[in-house]
Amino acid sequence: MSQFSFKSKMWEIDPQGFLTDFRDWEEIFAEGMALHLGMVGGLTKEHWDVITSLRDHFHKTGKCMTVYDCCRQNGLRLKDLRRLFPSGYLRGACKLAGITYRESQTGNGYSLAAAEDLNNISANKTYETDVRGFLVHADEWDQYFAAFRAQDMKIPGGKLNDKHWEVIKFLREYFEKNDRVPTVYETCEACGIDLDELERLFPDGYHRGAVKIAGLRVR
Repeated sequence: MSQFSFKSKMWEIDPQGFLTDFRDWEEIFAEGMALHLGMVGGLTKEHWDVITSLRDHFHKTGKCMTVYDCCRQNGLRLKDLRRLFPSGYLRGACKLAGITYRESQTGNGYSLAAAEDLNNISANKTYETDVRGFLVHADEWDQYFAAFRAQDMKIPGGKLNDKHWEVIKFLREYFEKNDRVPTVYETCEACGIDLDELERLFPDGYHRGAVKIAGLRVR
């Protein structure tokens, strides 16, 4: 763990710069982190509306709100969110609100019966994942991991179509080239989809759905 300081205040943050304890959050943290992320114009009412909605949702549900719900609740389009939080939804809005996608549990549980429909998979095939189901080593990913993860989520029919694979391929190739997960803005733009279509493809969320199925995680 490391520390982040602003105006004589100090907070513990994880290696990715997220607040380690949601309860330690205060408005001055958001103000300082905004400057740290290059948001030099300060936080406007629009920013605070998003931050407040994220924190209220977490207090009520114990979960980080998906980007889809956040935009709907605040009357924002993806381009509006990008204007407000250029570094991303998770790495911008959620970080300022003191929460991450890690504060959530998703999925309906692994179904062995459904998995039997997959062909050409060794019964002994295993993957190392963290407690939230994210692949620990991105280079261990293969199409079978994606197929199993899709069955564990809310993917319609539990099967990945061509558009799913287009998004997954982009995520993988972008990560291999840039050594980071692309923002939701970059993915939508590259794949020619809007937020509504992304939600139809990956109902669990961008990070908890698309990124997880692609065998990646924000680090």
